Amino acid sequence: MSNVLVSTDWLAQHLDDENIRVVESNEDPLLYFDKHIPGAVHIDWTTDLNDPVRRDYLDKKEFEVLCEQNGISNDTTIVFYGDKNNWWAAYAFWVFHLFGHKNLKLLDGGRLKWMNENRPMTDDSVEYEKAEYTAPERNDHTDRAFRDDVLDHLTESGRMVDVRSPEEFSGERMHMPDYPNEGALRGGHIPGANNIPWSTAVNPETGEFKSKDELKSIYNKINDLPEGEDIITYCRIGERSAHTWFVLKQLLGYKKVRNYDGSWTEWGNLVNVPIEKGS
Repeated sequence: MSNVLVSTDWLAQHLDDENIRVVESNEDPLLYFDKHIPGAVHIDWTTDLNDPVRRDYLDKKEFEVLCEQNGISNDTTIVFYGDKNNWWAAYAFWVFHLFGHKNLKLLDGGRLKWMNENRPMTDDSVEYEKAEYTAPERNDHTDRAFRDDVLDHLTESGRMVDVRSPEEFSGERMHMPDYPNEGALRGGHIPGANNIPWSTAVNPETGEFKSKDELKSIYNKINDLPEGEDIITYCRIGERSAHTWFVLKQLLGYKKVRNYDGSWTEWGNLVNVPIEKGS
C-alpha cells in the first residue's frame, strides 16, 4: 500500500540489518520488558517523548539524545510497532516526523500480528553503541495543530475529524470505556467535526490496516472527506488521532493533515470555546 508500511515478513528478513532500528512503543510500557521483537529498543511515550514539566514534547537537544542513546543516526531506518493496533507506535512515528526524520516506517499489524504468527520474541536487554544525531528544530507548523489553529479552522469552516468513539463524540461518555476520566469538564465535540472512529481503519483480527480502496471508501466516499481539504484530526490526548493522521497523510496521500494533540482534554476545559453535543 505504501512504502511507510512494512509487513511482518519484511521485518523478519531485515532484523539483522545494521541500518534498521526497530522501536516498540506501547500504551502499556511493561509489555516490552515481558517480551519484544529481538533487537527492538523501547521508547516510552510518557517519559521519552514528552517534556517532564510542560504539556509538550521533548525539544531538539532531548530528541538528539534520545536517538543517540538508542543507536539511531540520521540515516537509520526506524520501524515502529506496538500494542493497541499501533496506536502509540503511530504517535511515536508522528513525533519523529515532527523532527524531520526521513526513514520512518510502521509494522503493519504491530505487536498483535507478530505474536499471532508466532514470530520470535525475547526478554533480552538491548544496548547499542551510541550514535551521532543532528536534529532540526521541531516543526510544529505543518503536521501539528494548536488550539488557536483550531479556532481559525472553525472560522474558515475547515474540516475536523473526531476519531473518538460515537459515545465520546456525542457527549454521552466523558472517556473511553475502561479508562478513567482524563479531566475534561464538558462532553461533546468540536462543532462541525466528522466522527470517524480511528478503529474503522483497522482489521480487528489482525491489527493490519484495511486496503487502500477500503480506506478511500471510508474517508473519501462514506464520509465525504476530499483529498484537497485542510484537515485537523483530534481525539482525547492526540494518540488515536495520530493514528488517523497516519492513515490520511501517509497511506492515502492527503496533502494537508494536522494532528491536534491538545484534543478534547484541552478543548473540553477551555473557557469560551464552542462545543456541540449529540451525533
